[in-house]
Amino acid sequence: MRSSGCSGEPAASAQPADSAGLIGPAGALGVTRLLYDGAWLEAQRRLERRLAEAGLEPRFDRAGSLYGRLAGTEAGSGVVLTGSHIDTVRRGGPYDGAYGVAAGIAALAALRRFCGPPQRTLEVVSLCEEEGSRFPLSYWGSGTMIGRYGLEGAARYRDAGGTTLEEAMLSAGFGRPEQPHPRRGDLAAFVELHVEQGIVLERGGEGIGVVQAIVGQRRYTFTVAGEANHAGTTPMRLRRDALAGAAEMALAAERAAVRRGEPMVATVGRIAAEPGTPNVVPGRVVFTLDVRHDDAQALEAFCRELLEELDGIAARRGLELQGELWMDAPPAPMDAGLAERLERAAARRGLAVRRMASGAGHDAQLLSELCPAAMLFVPSRAGISHSPLEFTEEAQLAAGLAVLIDALYELAYEERVP
Repeated sequence: MRSSGCSGEPAASAQPADSAGLIGPAGALGVTRLLYDGAWLEAQRRLERRLAEAGLEPRFDRAGSLYGRLAGTEAGSGVVLTGSHIDTVRRGGPYDGAYGVAAGIAALAALRRFCGPPQRTLEVVSLCEEEGSRFPLSYWGSGTMIGRYGLEGAARYRDAGGTTLEEAMLSAGFGRPEQPHPRRGDLAAFVELHVEQGIVLERGGEGIGVVQAIVGQRRYTFTVAGEANHAGTTPMRLRRDALAGAAEMALAAERAAVRRGEPMVATVGRIAAEPGTPNVVPGRVVFTLDVRHDDAQALEAFCRELLEELDGIAARRGLELQGELWMDAPPAPMDAGLAERLERAAARRGLAVRRMASGAGHDAQLLSELCPAAMLFVPSRAGISHSPLEFTEEAQLAAGLAVLIDALYELAYEERVP
């Protein structure tokens, strides 16, 4: 880092323990923090206290995203934002999302301590939701920032227990008119630091990944309706077995993705059969489908052809099929200028860098609609993620933090974003 104006070396003084300690151990059953539940709220409140201790001005927006602000000296120059999310999948790992939040806090605290106030305001954000683990939508935090979601529509979404998003938001203390609206129009840049969640960096021996693009995603929920009947007295040829039909559809999705080739992926991640009794032919099945690719036209064509094939399976089996597309995130290229800055920062640290695409979705893809956005990856051991076994070496966490600090210094203390 070109440290003119800084009394010392911020990256060297922001120990990786500062980041890892905020993440917390996963434990045998993993980490579960779902939007607006008790674990999520406790984590956000603890981070609020940590921000204040670090000398950063904390504030929540109306959706529940938490910001820490290091005010700049140049009014109206825009905000350089970093951070990620703290919600998790069920029984997930300790690093996904939380590392980017913790590293962002450590970075701003170090810059404040050693470099003083920046020219351009710096902020770190702990976004309230990204994963879509509780309600049938994803990116609630960044989506409300860009205007994709309106808070007035929160009553439309329900979790598995029937609680609406609006009810959960209000019970957690958010959604009140006196709280700041989440929509942002003052961002100059967004840099998200994240564990890779894949095995590319580890196998390639690189310490840093600079993301060129984030894949597009489509997520569906399908309902297959057949006829529940006695398992012993209903001949195979007369059955309208919803589960057998759904199983054929899942295999069709797998075969189609294999035929199309990398980087196309298609996943049936959740399936539930009713009535769920051993001696009854399933009459109703609900399953999810997740499809991803980094080319918008390829993604559209694949989904269109696959849905036609699923309709054909249902018709041949005498089943009714209904599908709901509840997530449609287009591929998102990252800002080339910011990506080059990150590469240079990593090279100055002597780190091997790989340019790569992200097969997982991230908040950066939404925020790229507001401002130049970029992503940094650090390796994930064995490529494991969304699991209690998720792990990244402390030295690798520290390397990512060092590159983040250097990039934020350049953006907020030295140069203007193009």
